[in-house]
Amino acid sequence: MIRWGILGLGNMGNHFSNASKEVNNIKINGIASLSESKLKNFSEKFNIPKKNCFNSYDELINSDLVDAIYISTINNTHSELISKCAKSKKHILCEKPMSINYNEALEAKKIIKDNEVNFFEAIAYYSHPLKNEIKKIIFEKEIGDLLSIESSFGFKSKFRPSSRLYDRKLGGGAILDIGCYPMSFLMLFSEDFKNFIFKNKKINFAESNVDNYAQADIEISPKISANIKVSINDNLINNCIIKGTDGDVVVPEPWLPGKKTFIEVKNKKKYYKKFISTQKSVYAHQIEKVSNAIFNNSIDDENLFNINKSIFCSNLLEKWKE
Repeated sequence: MIRWGILGLGNMGNHFSNASKEVNNIKINGIASLSESKLKNFSEKFNIPKKNCFNSYDELINSDLVDAIYISTINNTHSELISKCAKSKKHILCEKPMSINYNEALEAKKIIKDNEVNFFEAIAYYSHPLKNEIKKIIFEKEIGDLLSIESSFGFKSKFRPSSRLYDRKLGGGAILDIGCYPMSFLMLFSEDFKNFIFKNKKINFAESNVDNYAQADIEISPKISANIKVSINDNLINNCIIKGTDGDVVVPEPWLPGKKTFIEVKNKKKYYKKFISTQKSVYAHQIEKVSNAIFNNSIDDENLFNINKSIFCSNLLEKWKE
């Protein structure tokens, strides 16, 4: 049994707690929020005993009530809370991004390693069966040799300078907040992350001087190119298109796949839809795989975004912003 604690009781904290009901051998055993009203409402909604509710993050982190902690607080608090959790010997699942810059990520990694705890970044689609089906199609060369990848994630949000999306001090901006999605997708098809070469880059800025739109052409290898786009200012297609020498693959809903989803495959022989069905939500898959990794002391390189992937992704996002 893995006993989980939650820091931050907003939308993602609610998603985590709802999804936890789908997973065996885990328990939400502690929650913390700086908002008394959120703490009260959350505890009542999910039947958390009052003695397991804290209005201080440190109190939950340092308690003996939990084995692992899910961090779903605002972006600029992540690296500090990661370090505190690690020093308290708590395993960690942290919402993206793990830090607001690469140096912070490296400092957090050292503390994680020194304290011998497991760390995973909450890139939830990595745990969904869809991801492995995509990789299988590509690596079995159903569309021949890989040539290019197009990947986008964007949504329209109201401009508010003090909001977490548009305030640089809070870790705002399209690249930092959602750039991990298309970037992590590229990382599925190459382990040579250090040699990603950024070619053409375009970045637009909001009045608060954070990037609200960004795109980049990237050379993954001499034979494979990519184009990625993110926006917090406008709705994008939010899909992935993979092209090969003999055809292409379209992934209509890569970032938050449902219990029933599909991949479109077109090659020289045929066009078909590959349907993927699962009994669990994408968040439940993630919680289950993280909990199993913690129990088995494994980094689960195949199905989770572990510390090594997080460090590389942080570095790539920083290069994108440069």
